[in-house]
Amino acid sequence: MKVGVISDTHISSLKAGTRLAEYLLAGPFKNVAAILHAGDHVHPDLDSCFSPVPFYAVCGNMDKPNLHLPERRIVQIAGKRIGMCHGWGPPNGIEQRVLDSFSRDKLDVLVFGHSHRPACRKVGSVLLLNPGSPTDRRSAAFHTVALLHLCDAVSGEIIRID
Repeated sequence: MKVGVISDTHISSLKAGTRLAEYLLAGPFKNVAAILHAGDHVHPDLDSCFSPVPFYAVCGNMDKPNLHLPERRIVQIAGKRIGMCHGWGPPNGIEQRVLDSFSRDKLDVLVFGHSHRPACRKVGSVLLLNPGSPTDRRSAAFHTVALLHLCDAVSGEIIRID
C-alpha cells in the first residue's frame, strides 16, 4: 500500500491548494490509499482539495487553532501504527524531540515536518519520515514530498518535485 506524505504546504488559497493536489494526485501521489499531512496547511480547507482520498492531518505552528486538528495523533493504516506531529524548535535536534514525544507509544512510522528538511531513516525499529515541503524549501535543496510504502516491511522515499 502506498501513502502520500506532505508537510509545510503553507497554502493560502483553495486555488493554490487545488493546483498542488491535482499535480500530486496525477504524479507522485497517483493511486495512493491515503495522504498524511504533518502540519502547516495554513488554509483551513486544504483537505478538501485532495478529496476523495482519505486525509489525516495534525496542526502545525502556522495553523490557526480553529482547524480543529490534533497536535499529535496515531493513525493505523494497513496494520501499521503511524505517529504524526508537526515538530517544534530549531531544525537541529528536531528528530530526537519528536521521537521523545512518542516514547511511550509503539510505532512503525513517525511522520513530522516543521524543519522543511526532508528526512527518511530508521531509528531502531521506527521509520522517521519528514517529507520536507512541496512549496517552501527554505534551506532544503529542492521542493519535496514523500511516499510511505506499507507492506510486510515499512519503507519510505523522498520525492523531489522540482
